[in-house]
Amino acid sequence: AVEVVESGGGSVQAGGSLRLTCVASGSSIYRRYTAWFRQAPGREREALASIYHEAGSTYYNDSVKDRFTISQDNAKNTVYLQMSSLKTEDSAMYYCAAGPVSAYWYDPSGYLWWGQGTQVTVST
Repeated sequence: AVEVVESGGGSVQAGGSLRLTCVASGSSIYRRYTAWFRQAPGREREALASIYHEAGSTYYNDSVKDRFTISQDNAKNTVYLQMSSLKTEDSAMYYCAAGPVSAYWYDPSGYLWWGQGTQVTVST
């Protein structure tokens, strides 16, 4: 089994930056991708970015690709989400998820393991 734990959330002013960290423990042949999702109150869960561990290939939601960067340190089983030029609408709970992925990187059903989330609040 795999456990993923997020950290790095917090409060930041608009225009600022944050780096989220997702550490995976345990191993599985199905942990091929790790992604970041977010969900704000009253809104649907949104896929932000995903990374394919073996090749380092990255995938982004068009809405954040110019501001967010996903990266990994395979030796540490860690995935990062660097967020810059943050906006108030980026405020949400951010989740890390890992899994084999279905047909689409942004499909939540393709991720088997989910963290508890880390809150990001962006204020003016």
